[in-house]
Amino acid sequence: MPPKLVKILNDSYQAVKNDGEDVIRGLSRSPKSLPPKYFYDDHGSKLFEQICELPEYYPTRTETSILKEYADEIAQITGSRELVELGSGSSTKTRLLLDAYQEVDNYFTYIPTDVSGGILKTSVLDLQKKYPDFTIEGLLGTYQQTLAYLKSTPKKSRTICFIGSSAGNFPRQEFDNLLNQITRSLQPENYFLLGIDLHKNQEILESAYNDTQGVTAAFNLNILSHLNWRFQGNFDLNFFSHEAIYNQAKSQIEMYLYCEENVTFSLDILDLKVNFQAGESILTEISRKFNLALLPTELEAKGLKVRKVWTDPQKWFGLILCQT
Repeated sequence: MPPKLVKILNDSYQAVKNDGEDVIRGLSRSPKSLPPKYFYDDHGSKLFEQICELPEYYPTRTETSILKEYADEIAQITGSRELVELGSGSSTKTRLLLDAYQEVDNYFTYIPTDVSGGILKTSVLDLQKKYPDFTIEGLLGTYQQTLAYLKSTPKKSRTICFIGSSAGNFPRQEFDNLLNQITRSLQPENYFLLGIDLHKNQEILESAYNDTQGVTAAFNLNILSHLNWRFQGNFDLNFFSHEAIYNQAKSQIEMYLYCEENVTFSLDILDLKVNFQAGESILTEISRKFNLALLPTELEAKGLKVRKVWTDPQKWFGLILCQT
């Protein structure tokens, strides 16, 4: 029997009545915040794909250049029969790895995972046509659900990849917890491939998250549209504006939505009313920028032995290959 196109890791994940506790916590505190996972409904995922094509947004093209040069080497070192990608989106860059693995072994499984069912299904269908000899099955769920599933289904020849700089969206303690989960989901001699954005000039960083076409602003505002749909809300996007700043002390981009008037909105399913003062902000995302000289020590402490590190000539972005 062929595998399901997309496996839903937890059927209750989409049941909005059982979801949203993190929204209540974030919007009830001061300062307000929202988990970035709510960016990624189907429309948000499409907007992020547009962001990746913007001239100011260097991470995608820089990481792509590294993969173009070193994907064959990654496939040769790991020799894995299964590649699991956390937060796969459209799997565009990952195809460079899939092409490389195709040269190693046609008996190969690729498992893209995402919280957006629409983009996940579309990418799986496309990949099944492009790689007919591969087994391709999507997993719909959060990072935590995915890693719990992987822990319960161990494989001797597995690589987990977390590319695209999404690791930077985790505060330090949450990233530490994520690394623990990744280590627990891998067997001895499995691999972990991590993509990280590195320290660089503040002007380059802030331009990447405040593009002149306004796509990032639309992406940021869409988080409120997603909440409206998911939790029967009445957020009026016209009251909010987007801004991203670089926090030098914490070495991270911080993305905000600023409310421009005194106003109250509600999310009926969550029985939540949210009061705003003019000028009050919601922190919707951080994007930490890593020090390539320090991160390997952190990974080693988690039992992830660094096998190799690749960067671009400008050292704007890095790929780190680890083995358990």
